[in-house]
Amino acid sequence: MHGMQAVVHSLRLPAFRRLAATYTLNELADWFATIALSVLVYDATRDPFATTALFVCAKFAPGLLVPPLAAWLDGRPVARVLAYVYVLETIALVVLAVTASAFLLPLVLALALFDGTLAAVARATTRSATVAVLEPEGRLREGNAALNIGFSVMNGGAPILGGLLVALLSPGAVLAIAAGVFAGMALLIGTARGLPAGDPEPSVWRARLREGLAYVRADPTLRTLLFGQAFVLVLLTMATPIEVVYAKESLDAGDVGFGALVASWGVGMVIGSALFARERSRSTPLLVASSTVLCGLGYVGMATAPELVTACAAAALGGIGNGVQWVSVVTALQEATEERFQARVAGLLEAVMAAGPGVGFLLGGTITALLSPRAAFAVAGGGVIAVVLVAGLVLARRRAFPRTPPVAAADGARP
Repeated sequence: MHGMQAVVHSLRLPAFRRLAATYTLNELADWFATIALSVLVYDATRDPFATTALFVCAKFAPGLLVPPLAAWLDGRPVARVLAYVYVLETIALVVLAVTASAFLLPLVLALALFDGTLAAVARATTRSATVAVLEPEGRLREGNAALNIGFSVMNGGAPILGGLLVALLSPGAVLAIAAGVFAGMALLIGTARGLPAGDPEPSVWRARLREGLAYVRADPTLRTLLFGQAFVLVLLTMATPIEVVYAKESLDAGDVGFGALVASWGVGMVIGSALFARERSRSTPLLVASSTVLCGLGYVGMATAPELVTACAAAALGGIGNGVQWVSVVTALQEATEERFQARVAGLLEAVMAAGPGVGFLLGGTITALLSPRAAFAVAGGGVIAVVLVAGLVLARRRAFPRTPPVAAADGARP
């Protein structure tokens, strides 16, 4: 209870309360748009490749654009940046809603790329602003826990609500609803007080991007966290396209079993988010390592589960780990990053989060086609645990045999 009280206490800061509200609503509106566009594209084309192209544009391609955009926006007034981003997303979704009946696939794909990139930039900007608002108050971990709870709830409930709205109304109407949410977010954050006013550096964005990359390369902790999270994300997202095959073929559980597995993981994530809020005394590296191992053990359990109940228990275990793992990695990166590099490091993390699933989807589908769904879960689970072991060995070796980073201080790297 004390942990949840601390989370609530962090929301008493007016600036962070608005950041948390818009961060959560960003997930809600983004899911509404994703569900509506998926239905719109498939109904209009009946082509799975067109739907795949939509997800590449909305989720994968933004990973290439977020780091330079984050570097370009770094140091600008946070309230103004987020307000402009949400206004642009409103305009994009209004155009999509108005043109839904006169479907044009190139226009939909272009605007999906535009909207997906802006959503990722907003998340990165919000995360970096959270550090500036909460770290002086000593509430960074509690604030991250609050953001994580909102994120987990939205990821569990928003797709279901979006699907119901599309069924009851239409894809165009749901896109209009999402646009209205973004318009409200722009007003909410644009009138916020107490957010970083910004102090843009005189260098051009390319120089700031190179400086940010050099900063990460020179820091073993940041480098290991980002590369490790990239590998973990690829492995964890292997399950997304094959879970339905696993439920129906490996477990012979049908549609109900598939729904039960997805729900079990989602419930586990909410529990994990609450556990992170309570674990105020545990070190962040320990939380990263233990929660990542839990994710791996959940997948190993699903690979060996003889029936649905055991598989759901393993999925819940993995979901608990997932609910702690993501926010622990974010917190660890924030704690290890100097304030002037927060936005650029957050942009790199968003790039990892956008690009990783594309590789994971392909790898999971390939292993399932060549072997079986159980083999894919086993590879994913064993691989996640191996990443933790390798990362631990790398960091231990760095501490035992420290070396001077080969980056000049002018590049912004720490000695």
